[in-house]
Amino acid sequence: MDKWEMYMKIKQLKEQGFKIRRIARKLGISRTTVYKYLEKSPEEMALWEASTKTRTKKLDAYEMIIHTWLSENPDVSSAQIHDWLMEHYPKLIVGESTVRSYVKELREKYAIPKETHQRVYQAIPDPPMGQQAQVDFGKTNQKTPQGKW
Repeated sequence: MDKWEMYMKIKQLKEQGFKIRRIARKLGISRTTVYKYLEKSPEEMALWEASTKTRTKKLDAYEMIIHTWLSENPDVSSAQIHDWLMEHYPKLIVGESTVRSYVKELREKYAIPKETHQRVYQAIPDPPMGQQAQVDFGKTNQKTPQGKW
């Protein structure tokens, strides 16, 4: 649901006599968001919505390099893009969730679908005794003779 539609629903529900908490629950948003929307006039809402569409994003300066990485490696994850950004631009401070949403937007903008490859597993016959070993790298806590763990 876009911001304008949310604004109209909040206004309508308030006019119908719903309380703030009920509106928030019904629309799945916080009460502070409901208060924020109710304080705005339609003109203020239109200005605010227009301003959110023209904001620059923190990663806009890196759009071309990220686009190149996505084009060359369509199966790459946003976590890997984040790692590459940290390697190439150590002074860049950006969270993984920011990179994730930016990569999602770029995939939609440039029509670069995420490629996934299924691993193919098949059963193999058991080898003869003594030719295969299994190791479990589990962890246990043991007491030392001094009583420490």
